[in-house]
Amino acid sequence: MALTPQDVERIAQLSRLALSPAEAATMLQQLNGFFAIVEQMRAVDTRGVEPLDTPLAALQPVALRLREDVVSEHDERSANQRNAPALQDGLFLVPKVIE
Repeated sequence: MALTPQDVERIAQLSRLALSPAEAATMLQQLNGFFAIVEQMRAVDTRGVEPLDTPLAALQPVALRLREDVVSEHDERSANQRNAPALQDGLFLVPKVIE
């Protein structure tokens, strides 16, 4: 998938970037290089390959240090909302900013 100069111009506009013609040309080359690498990676058949927990697992067995899944903090909602100017059903009420 090769990008065109118009694509780069549109991306720059959406990103609110002001690119000079030289910067746009460099960006076009870099983006096309990136997409070429992505296409190479997509061409590799990965069926039957198990995902790795960490890239180091490809080199050696890695034991993951996982913590026990227990609650470590208590519900402090009422204390956190004590100084709120307006609440309803446990939610903060804010002024409408979009009409």
